[in-house]
Amino acid sequence: MAMHRTCDGIQRRDFLRVGALGASALTLSNYLRMSHAGEIKNAKAQSAIFINLGGGPSHMDTFDLKPNAPSEYRGEFNPIQTNVAGIEISEHLPKLAQQMDKFAILRGVSHSLAAHELGSLYVNTGNRPLPSIEFPSYGSVISKEMGGPADLPPYVAMGSGQQKAGYLGVRYAPLNAGSAPKPGVPYSVRGVSLQNGLTVSDVEKRQGLLKDLDTTFKGAEKNSQLLDGLDRFGQQAYSMITSTRSREAFDVSKESPAFAEQYGKTDFGMSCLLATRLVESGVKFVTLNYGGWDTHQDNWVRLKTKQLPPFDEGLAALLNGLSQKGLLASTCVFVTGEFGRTPKINTTRNGRDHYARAMFMLMAGGGIKPGQVLGASDDKALGPVGDGFKPDHVAASFFHNMGIDPHKEYQTNIGRPVMIVRDGEIIPELFA
Repeated sequence: MAMHRTCDGIQRRDFLRVGALGASALTLSNYLRMSHAGEIKNAKAQSAIFINLGGGPSHMDTFDLKPNAPSEYRGEFNPIQTNVAGIEISEHLPKLAQQMDKFAILRGVSHSLAAHELGSLYVNTGNRPLPSIEFPSYGSVISKEMGGPADLPPYVAMGSGQQKAGYLGVRYAPLNAGSAPKPGVPYSVRGVSLQNGLTVSDVEKRQGLLKDLDTTFKGAEKNSQLLDGLDRFGQQAYSMITSTRSREAFDVSKESPAFAEQYGKTDFGMSCLLATRLVESGVKFVTLNYGGWDTHQDNWVRLKTKQLPPFDEGLAALLNGLSQKGLLASTCVFVTGEFGRTPKINTTRNGRDHYARAMFMLMAGGGIKPGQVLGASDDKALGPVGDGFKPDHVAASFFHNMGIDPHKEYQTNIGRPVMIVRDGEIIPELFA
């Protein structure tokens, strides 16, 4: 997906890519060697897709319209009825309106970090950022707790975002899949796809040479646990490269044209198609980053011509496609930006600015009760009615949906005890 720069100059770069980690190399073998799994039981959802809307989408122009607010707040868009009686969303989300029975809207989500980086760190981890600790993203926790098949990465990230392994360490970082796939074209992932004329036979010959070298080294250091680990995770990398399932999991051209058509041909839609395919193949967690929502100026033109059509098409297809494949009941879908945007219109630029006191989040799949709206903002969308929801509460509910205790305690590398979600409680009304 395209790179987007927000108003504070932060470029949404991927922090971890296979092949590069700062100044040092992170190869597929190293990535897998550091990606071993924990155990989790009684999970309601078995996999998850997290959609990060970088830049902060306007809640008032998408899922929390206020048609009766004064003109300086209301904006240019009108609400439309969804396929669930009594629930309305923006007129520029017509396809999602017909999928409302598959997801839940959280309104009145509220926090106080109206800066891109801090807000992004908050909603990507479910923990308010602290200077003394770096919290792991949702996918890193899922990777640690649930693992995945030996020949597939447990955690795949697409596009640029704030997905960090934090105190869990690089072993739980995502495998970054790079740019979006193109319609009808086999998708190439560095470290998984075979490129530059390399064949499986070539890899097998190299693997044989590595085994000879491993035997030599093990003879010199028979008690080395590190060498044993290198051998084990090197074999896992070899399994991924030579596995037909691994290569085909990333190959969206294998999908039938009739099924793929609903996703459209935009980068976001194609990424949603790939996420569907990855989850179907056994990948536990996929993050999609769709930026460009920093609409300080020309808010309504940008939303209706650029941002909302691909989002509407892609997310509606994702929900419908998962349902068609029988995967929605076992796949949690979580959609959020880092904050909302100012209810009062910035008249000098015809836009909306950063606003963290009110925003929306969407959840679907697993044990989530669909076709409902939880929470509310006031009549001008200035803030929640009542206490509202903190991102921490939504995070705790997400982990609960995955069968993970959000209050489970980890330890940092210096022995500091930290709960997965430090300050959030499960929202019981979210669940069927």
